[in-house]
Amino acid sequence: MNINIKATQVDLTPALKEYVEEKFGSLAKFLKRWEAESPVEVWVEVARTTRHHHKGEVFRAEGDVKVPGYIFRATEEDSDIRSAVDRVRDKLQAEIVKYKEMHTDSKRGVSTDPGQK
Repeated sequence: MNINIKATQVDLTPALKEYVEEKFGSLAKFLKRWEAESPVEVWVEVARTTRHHHKGEVFRAEGDVKVPGYIFRATEEDSDIRSAVDRVRDKLQAEIVKYKEMHTDSKRGVSTDPGQK
């Protein structure tokens, strides 16, 4: 799984980079079925929405998980950049689980996704 991080109007400190990689790296266990086909790409953007305001939801986190045939996407704004990252990760995890449940026959555990074998 490749994790690409982009920072807009905010410094990407080593601590923040490590935090984002740790959080989004934990999605790997949900993406195993696609990893067999080709590498899964994860794009994360952390940004400050404005330099003028100092209170309120001034940080934004966006996440894209690109798997063969589908893209999962989530965006969140918060007053703390780490909590925005946490909420995006949680949303992406929920989307992936929901997608997998929709495309799996619950009685036999067989994939009904046309792209899966």
